[in-house]
Amino acid sequence: MAALSKDRATPYREGIEVAYPVAAAVKIYAGSLVCANVAGFAAPAADTSGYRLAGVALEQVDNLTGADGAKSVRLRRHGIFEFDAASLTQAMVGDPMYAVDDHTFDDAAGPTNDVKVGVLVKYESATKGWIDIAR
Repeated sequence: MAALSKDRATPYREGIEVAYPVAAAVKIYAGSLVCANVAGFAAPAADTSGYRLAGVALEQVDNLTGADGAKSVRLRRHGIFEFDAASLTQAMVGDPMYAVDDHTFDDAAGPTNDVKVGVLVKYESATKGWIDIAR
């Protein structure tokens, strides 16, 4: 494809909230961490091979009986969110955090799959903290 030779009206979105098609046979809860699975469909965050953080669910979507993409979920892709943690200390602020499940993160790269969900920006307690999910 050749380089532009005139101005282009490029469509634009803020990209903070996006809709993702939901994977078959899953239910996503409002306020949960959501990943894109290996096929690119939204699924509850987990320490699963090929998963990549997509955002935080703004609504509940039940696609337990639907096919891939039968429903979509609205996600917030940027921000700082409070979630449960496996085991934190104040010294971990600034460290990358990894998915344990759809509402829990940990500082240790997942037991096997290293699904990064953000960076710890505020320590609340050993079992709660704020992560910046900006990508």
